[in-house]
Amino acid sequence: MPAAVAALILLSVLCGGTAQVSAETQAKAASADAPDPAFATWLASLREEARDSGISEATLDAALQDVALLVRVIELDRRQPEFTQTFWQYLDRRVTDTRVERGRMLLEKHGLLLNEIQASYGVPARYLIALWGLETNFGDYMGNNRVIDALVTLAYDQRRARFFRAELLQALKIIDQGHITPDGMMGSWAGAMGHMQFMPSTFMGYAVDHTGDGRKDIWGSLPDAFSSAANFLANSGWQAGELWGREVRLPARFDLALADIRTRKTIAQWSALGVRRAAGGPLPPADMEGAIVMPQGQSGPAFLVYDNFRVIMRWNRSVNYAVTVGHLADRIVGMPPLANGREADHAPLTRSEIMELQQLLNQLGFVAGAADGLPGPSTQSAIRDFQKQHALPPDGYPSPALLQRLRQSAPPLS
Repeated sequence: MPAAVAALILLSVLCGGTAQVSAETQAKAASADAPDPAFATWLASLREEARDSGISEATLDAALQDVALLVRVIELDRRQPEFTQTFWQYLDRRVTDTRVERGRMLLEKHGLLLNEIQASYGVPARYLIALWGLETNFGDYMGNNRVIDALVTLAYDQRRARFFRAELLQALKIIDQGHITPDGMMGSWAGAMGHMQFMPSTFMGYAVDHTGDGRKDIWGSLPDAFSSAANFLANSGWQAGELWGREVRLPARFDLALADIRTRKTIAQWSALGVRRAAGGPLPPADMEGAIVMPQGQSGPAFLVYDNFRVIMRWNRSVNYAVTVGHLADRIVGMPPLANGREADHAPLTRSEIMELQQLLNQLGFVAGAADGLPGPSTQSAIRDFQKQHALPPDGYPSPALLQRLRQSAPPLS
């Protein structure tokens, strides 16, 4: 789901644990059939803000009259599963032979439309098909939640109230503009909608009426959905004629500290450092910059990623997701499976283990940031610093072996 989505789910973007829903939250998230004075006050305030932003009373009545608060949405908001898998587990569950074959069939079926969209936006058809496959399994599952109910629940919950209240107001505007009815606006528990799972703010910024019928219908119109996705990517900086990246082979003595998405070098510079294609051949002599990413550390595959990879990460800030989109797109057009780095797959750390790892790093004087179970850039930098100090390969990856080494190096946590 696109960046506005990523902003939300991001830091969905890392690990997720399961959390119990408090008694207070369950009480708040009772059905609207059980009157709650605090909720009624909150809803009146929302209606006033929406009215002041130009949304009609008729739309507010249609959308909010029978609104329900959903306990299940709160539970799902507390549990973010994206980063409780290794890279290989993540990839293998998404890039399956069935999905690749179906993607090829749909690429051919919708070829004329997709070629037209590519000519307009510069985004190759295979990436749109790959995103479609990953977001909704080619439209099979676009979510069964009434988006207004989901967003009201999340905005009222207060955990990320400002973000979701803004999304809720955008959703009401979409209804007010006549693109969809309140009951037709179905989507994920987080409010992502349609074939490509746009958040309401993303819809307002990038949705396209390709068919010219006056509605931007990302639910029922593939021309609108594909064009909207291409418009998002194009406006996010998509470079026509360039790849997302490629799998590469690193030399034996490669400095793993360079394998960081923030470290950009020209292809010629990477070649000079011994980086080769996955099969061993030289890198192409293109005038492009890229970065090396190793989503499973030294035990997994390595990728040289270009500007379009960063564009995909504006859709979803997970490195695993962006690599998977690129690889699925490649497979759909007949490119081979990944060649390297599958030999040493392992169980992923749980969120509590990542929190322990962060606490141990901080205790040892390495600045890992808050012990929140989300191994972001600060944690990865702290891991690299620890690894360098202990003469370990500095891949920045939170592996079970690293956690065990930290436990041996630090006093027990109290």
